[in-house]
Amino acid sequence: MANFFNTHFTVLLCTFLIFFSLPISQSYSSIHDLLRSKGLPPGLLPKEVKSYTLLENGTLEVFLDGPCLTRFENRVYFDSVVRANLTYGSLIGVVGLSQEELFLWLPVKDIIVDDPKSGLILFDIGVAHKQLSLSLFEDPPSCKSQGALENHVRREMGFGALR
Repeated sequence: MANFFNTHFTVLLCTFLIFFSLPISQSYSSIHDLLRSKGLPPGLLPKEVKSYTLLENGTLEVFLDGPCLTRFENRVYFDSVVRANLTYGSLIGVVGLSQEELFLWLPVKDIIVDDPKSGLILFDIGVAHKQLSLSLFEDPPSCKSQGALENHVRREMGFGALR
């Protein structure tokens, strides 16, 4: 009887230890909820995010239906896949995101919220660091396909739509 008890107790103890040694995986209903939980504003990424993956090492991959353009303070271009290392308050080593500055498209390298109380977010665009108001990123923006935006700009300039 003691052997039966010891065997079952050992199995129960091992199961308990394995269960509590596994990493706790949190599930978020959207990429915007994930950003918020990591101290970043949800409006850093557009509404049109199709899916995302977050690896244990912090690598975040965000998938959109295709490349698109939106506006924060200036125009912003998203590739169909955006990658970065996600840590609390930052996206480091961003790939797939560019921002227009003085008619030049510059890749965004890092996005950092050092102190949420300051109300500022820092964009590292390589040649400069740009501080923007966190209020610009409260809501996820709508993102238009590159062709739709080009047609809109052409119509505004009186050239007609692209075919």
